[in-house]
Amino acid sequence: MSKIDYDLTRIKGFAFDVDGVLSAETIPLHPNGEPCRTVNIKDGYAIQLAVRKGFEIAIITGGRTESVRKRFEGLGVQHIFMGASIKTQSFEKWTQETGLKREEILYMGDDIPDYEVMQLVGLPCCCLLYTSPSPRDRSVS
Repeated sequence: MSKIDYDLTRIKGFAFDVDGVLSAETIPLHPNGEPCRTVNIKDGYAIQLAVRKGFEIAIITGGRTESVRKRFEGLGVQHIFMGASIKTQSFEKWTQETGLKREEILYMGDDIPDYEVMQLVGLPCCCLLYTSPSPRDRSVS
């Protein structure tokens, strides 16, 4: 069992990337070119519960698919930043809007654009399921 060396009672807000965090890292394309993301029903339940419990939630994604916005709006998320090419800007806007302190935030990302935001928060998290090397990559080392 892993141990988190952080007082979780300090967390008042959660910010998430979408692709590879709240959806699979592989995205099928619709014939019209629109990305088709999959979502996990358990993630959705947890997010709507966090909203109901009074936690601030932000979605910060480089993607622009309207179905992503609709999904998270439907779960009660009020802070959705689409097309965020520089995620730290969206993150700073969110903290200004909510009054959250950096040490009160858990951020979950999985890729290079998330790294700078992860350095700003109290509890940075990374999805190992999608970021760990593939068996092919492990055989190279």
